[in-house]
This record gives sequence, C-alpha cells and structure tokens, in this order.
Amino acid sequence: MKIGHIELGEIPLFLAPMEDVTYKSFRYMCKKYGADVMYTEFVSSEALIRDVQKTKQKMTLFDFDRPAAIQIYGHDIDSMVEAAQIAEEAGPDFIDINYGCPMKKIVRKGAGSGMLQDPDKMQRMTEAIVKAVKIPVTAKTRLGWDENSKIIVDVAERLQDAGVVALAIHGRTRAQLYTGEADWSLIAEVKKNPRMRIPIIGNGDINGPEKAKAFLDQSGVDALMIGRGSIGRPWIFQEVKHYLQTGEILPAPTVAEIVQNVRDQLNMSIEWKDNVRSGILMMRRHFAKYFPSLPNFREHRIRLLQADALEDVQKALDLIESQYGDYRVDYANVSLK
Repeated sequence: MKIGHIELGEIPLFLAPMEDVTYKSFRYMCKKYGADVMYTEFVSSEALIRDVQKTKQKMTLFDFDRPAAIQIYGHDIDSMVEAAQIAEEAGPDFIDINYGCPMKKIVRKGAGSGMLQDPDKMQRMTEAIVKAVKIPVTAKTRLGWDENSKIIVDVAERLQDAGVVALAIHGRTRAQLYTGEADWSLIAEVKKNPRMRIPIIGNGDINGPEKAKAFLDQSGVDALMIGRGSIGRPWIFQEVKHYLQTGEILPAPTVAEIVQNVRDQLNMSIEWKDNVRSGILMMRRHFAKYFPSLPNFREHRIRLLQADALEDVQKALDLIESQYGDYRVDYANVSLK
C-alpha cells in the first residue's frame, strides 16, 4: 500500500488520531510495538490560524513518528485551507482531514462527522485543501450521520474524486458515537466498489489480533487502523502483525513488563511537558487501561489516579508490580469503552 509516494508495505497498521491520547509519549510506545503510521491529535483549523500555541504544539513530529500525518478539522473552507498550509509547514508526510469525529462540541459547528450532513461541502472543502498543499491529503470519516443516512459509498467516491489518496472509514454512524458494533460490511462495500482506486483503511472495534484478521478477511481493506484498542495496550500492533504473519497468538505481557512500559511512557510524558505534574496528568487516561481485569485492583487504581507527585506514582507502580508481577492480563473480555 502507498500514500502518495510513501511505500507502507502489505497491510500496514495505523494508530488512529485521538484527542488527549496520541501525543508524543503514546505514539512512541505504539511505534515501539510496530505501528506503521502515526497521526497527531486532531487540531482545530480556527486555533491554528489564530496561532494558538497549545494547538501548534500538537503538530510537533519526531523522527520516530515517520511516516506521520497531521489531522485537521473545521467547518469553514477558507480556514481549513489556511490551516492545511500551516500544518504543511510543520513537515508531516501527509495531511489528514477529520470528517469522522462525533464529539458534540465539534459536530454542532458542522465539523468532524457533522460534514456528513453536507457531502457537497465536504467535497468542495477537500478539493480546496488538495489544491492548496503540495503533500498528499487523506481523510477519515464514518458510515454516515445516522441509521437512515449511511452514505459512505457515495462519500468515498466524492472524496476520491476530490483528490484524497487514501480513506479511513470508521464502521459506525455519527449517531452511534462508540456504541453498538462497528459495521464492516459497509467498509467492505466501499472497498469492493469498482469505482474506487485509492487504498481503504478499516477502523472500528479492533480489540485483538483475531478480530483484526476477521475484519481484514471480511472487508479486504488495504490497511487496518487501531484506536481505542491500543490505549493501555500499545503492543496490540505487535500482536496483530504476528498473528497475520503466523496465525499464532503471542502471550500477553506480564504485569511486571506492563509496569515498565508505564514507567517509560510516564518519563517521556514528563520530559516532553517539562513539568512533572503535567506529565502525570497526561497519563491518567492510560493508567487504569494498562491494568484491565486484574483481581482486587480498585485500591491500586484509585491510588494511581489520585497521585500528583512522581514519588507517589512510582510507589503505586511498585505495589502493583510486587502484587501482580507474574500475572498476565486476559484481554479476551476487555471492553473498549
């Protein structure tokens, strides 16, 4: 598979862009375990053109990220064009347009998956962005706005006609948010559409290697994108690759190994933020996710989530390692919620 002239190999694995998740330290962990393509957290076009420093920081890419995309969202075509040009100056390998985020604060302005209510505007915006930048442009979207408007086959054709070189599809409507099950049959319909020439990237409910293989077989997509399934489990990329290549399930890491990964990610978060407390706060979304299904874990979880000092976090991790060190997490029944 290729994005523009970027060769990605057969069935590459993408780390989905996620707000407050896909920052430097987490991207590093996922890359360490085999993720092929990185995305920044999605960035607001309006914030970019206003030169908001916090938003511009999200676009910082590192050598380990490559190949990597900056993902932008917005509802105004002129602002999105300007934002794409600003993002291009930050040096990504490609620009990605967010037509899939279901968050109310974004959708109510017509951005993200709100664009699915106006496919004509979506096509015009995409064409304008493609013409405005010199690097490849891709997009990520959903099946449609709701159960009665699953327009993804038409949308995919429109986005291809507008010039995107690859399309990622999350197998839910905006109305579903993250409830119910992802519908990969419609992703398959897009992939099998004889009009489609660009690579299709499938996304939704990949929570392990067997599910990844089943979705791949069902849809025939060119690549897989993993989002929530990677939070607290960055080695899922390694597990999926190994299974696709060998048909074998890798053993889950021990809690002692997981603790070391948490320490590594925490230290990188602190270094990147140049502030201990900020680095710890960044990790709170990840702490409990790293230790699912452990028996009698409630007190440990509370201790981790309430710790403000690095010493307290390290003590909490020491306790977890001493109590559960050789234990292997059972991911079979871990929810993505």
